[in-house]
This record gives sequence, structure tokens and C-alpha cells, in this order.
Amino acid sequence: MSPAVAELDELWSAVGDPTRRRMLNVLLDHGEATATTLAGELPVTRQAVSKHLAVLDRAGLVGSHRRGREVRYVVRPQRLDVATRSMAQIAAEWDARLSAIKRIAEAVAREQRQQRQRQKENSG
Repeated sequence: MSPAVAELDELWSAVGDPTRRRMLNVLLDHGEATATTLAGELPVTRQAVSKHLAVLDRAGLVGSHRRGREVRYVVRPQRLDVATRSMAQIAAEWDARLSAIKRIAEAVAREQRQQRQRQKENSG
């Protein structure tokens, strides 16, 4: 697996979890937040928040900085943009595949209608 594919897999895995998506939303709403703040806004423990933040950090979606005794987390917009572009590209590819399937199904249905019509004409 190429490094680029592995990087996208990690990114998709990170945003694939509903709790992590909610964390990103909270961080985007607040601008920055501590793990304790996030735990107060989500139905998970602070320990679970820390684990989710570690996954988001490895995927490059969040960064952290220390302010006094607190560690504050922020969304890295450039990585979120990469995720958004990747999702849009995959959606476009699926749209193209679905369009191709639709064209094939419509062609098969047309052919079947034509065959039935020919059979009626030949039997009548």
C-alpha cells in the first residue's frame, strides 16, 4: 500500500467514527477546547476523549498546544480540507459508477421489452 493510500485510510478511519466527527464539530464551534471540555459536551468519558483525540491527531485532523496547565486542541483546517476533497472525489466516482449501472440496466430493460414485443408479433 502506498504512503498516500495509507494516509487517506487513516484519515477516513478517523472521520468514520461518529464520536470523532462530533468532536471535530465541537472543536469547530469553540475554536479550541480541552479534553475535559469535550468530555462535558459528549456522551463519553475524558479517557475516551483522549483516545479519540489521539486518533484525530495521528490523522493530522487536530493539533494541540499548551496554555498554562491545560492542553488545548484545535482543528487543522488544511487536513479537514484534504478529507473533504477526498470524500468529494470518491462521491464523484460512485456517481459515475451508479450512472454506468443505470445505463446498463436501462439498456437491458429496453432489450427485454423489444424481445417481448418481437415474440408477440411473431406469435400473433
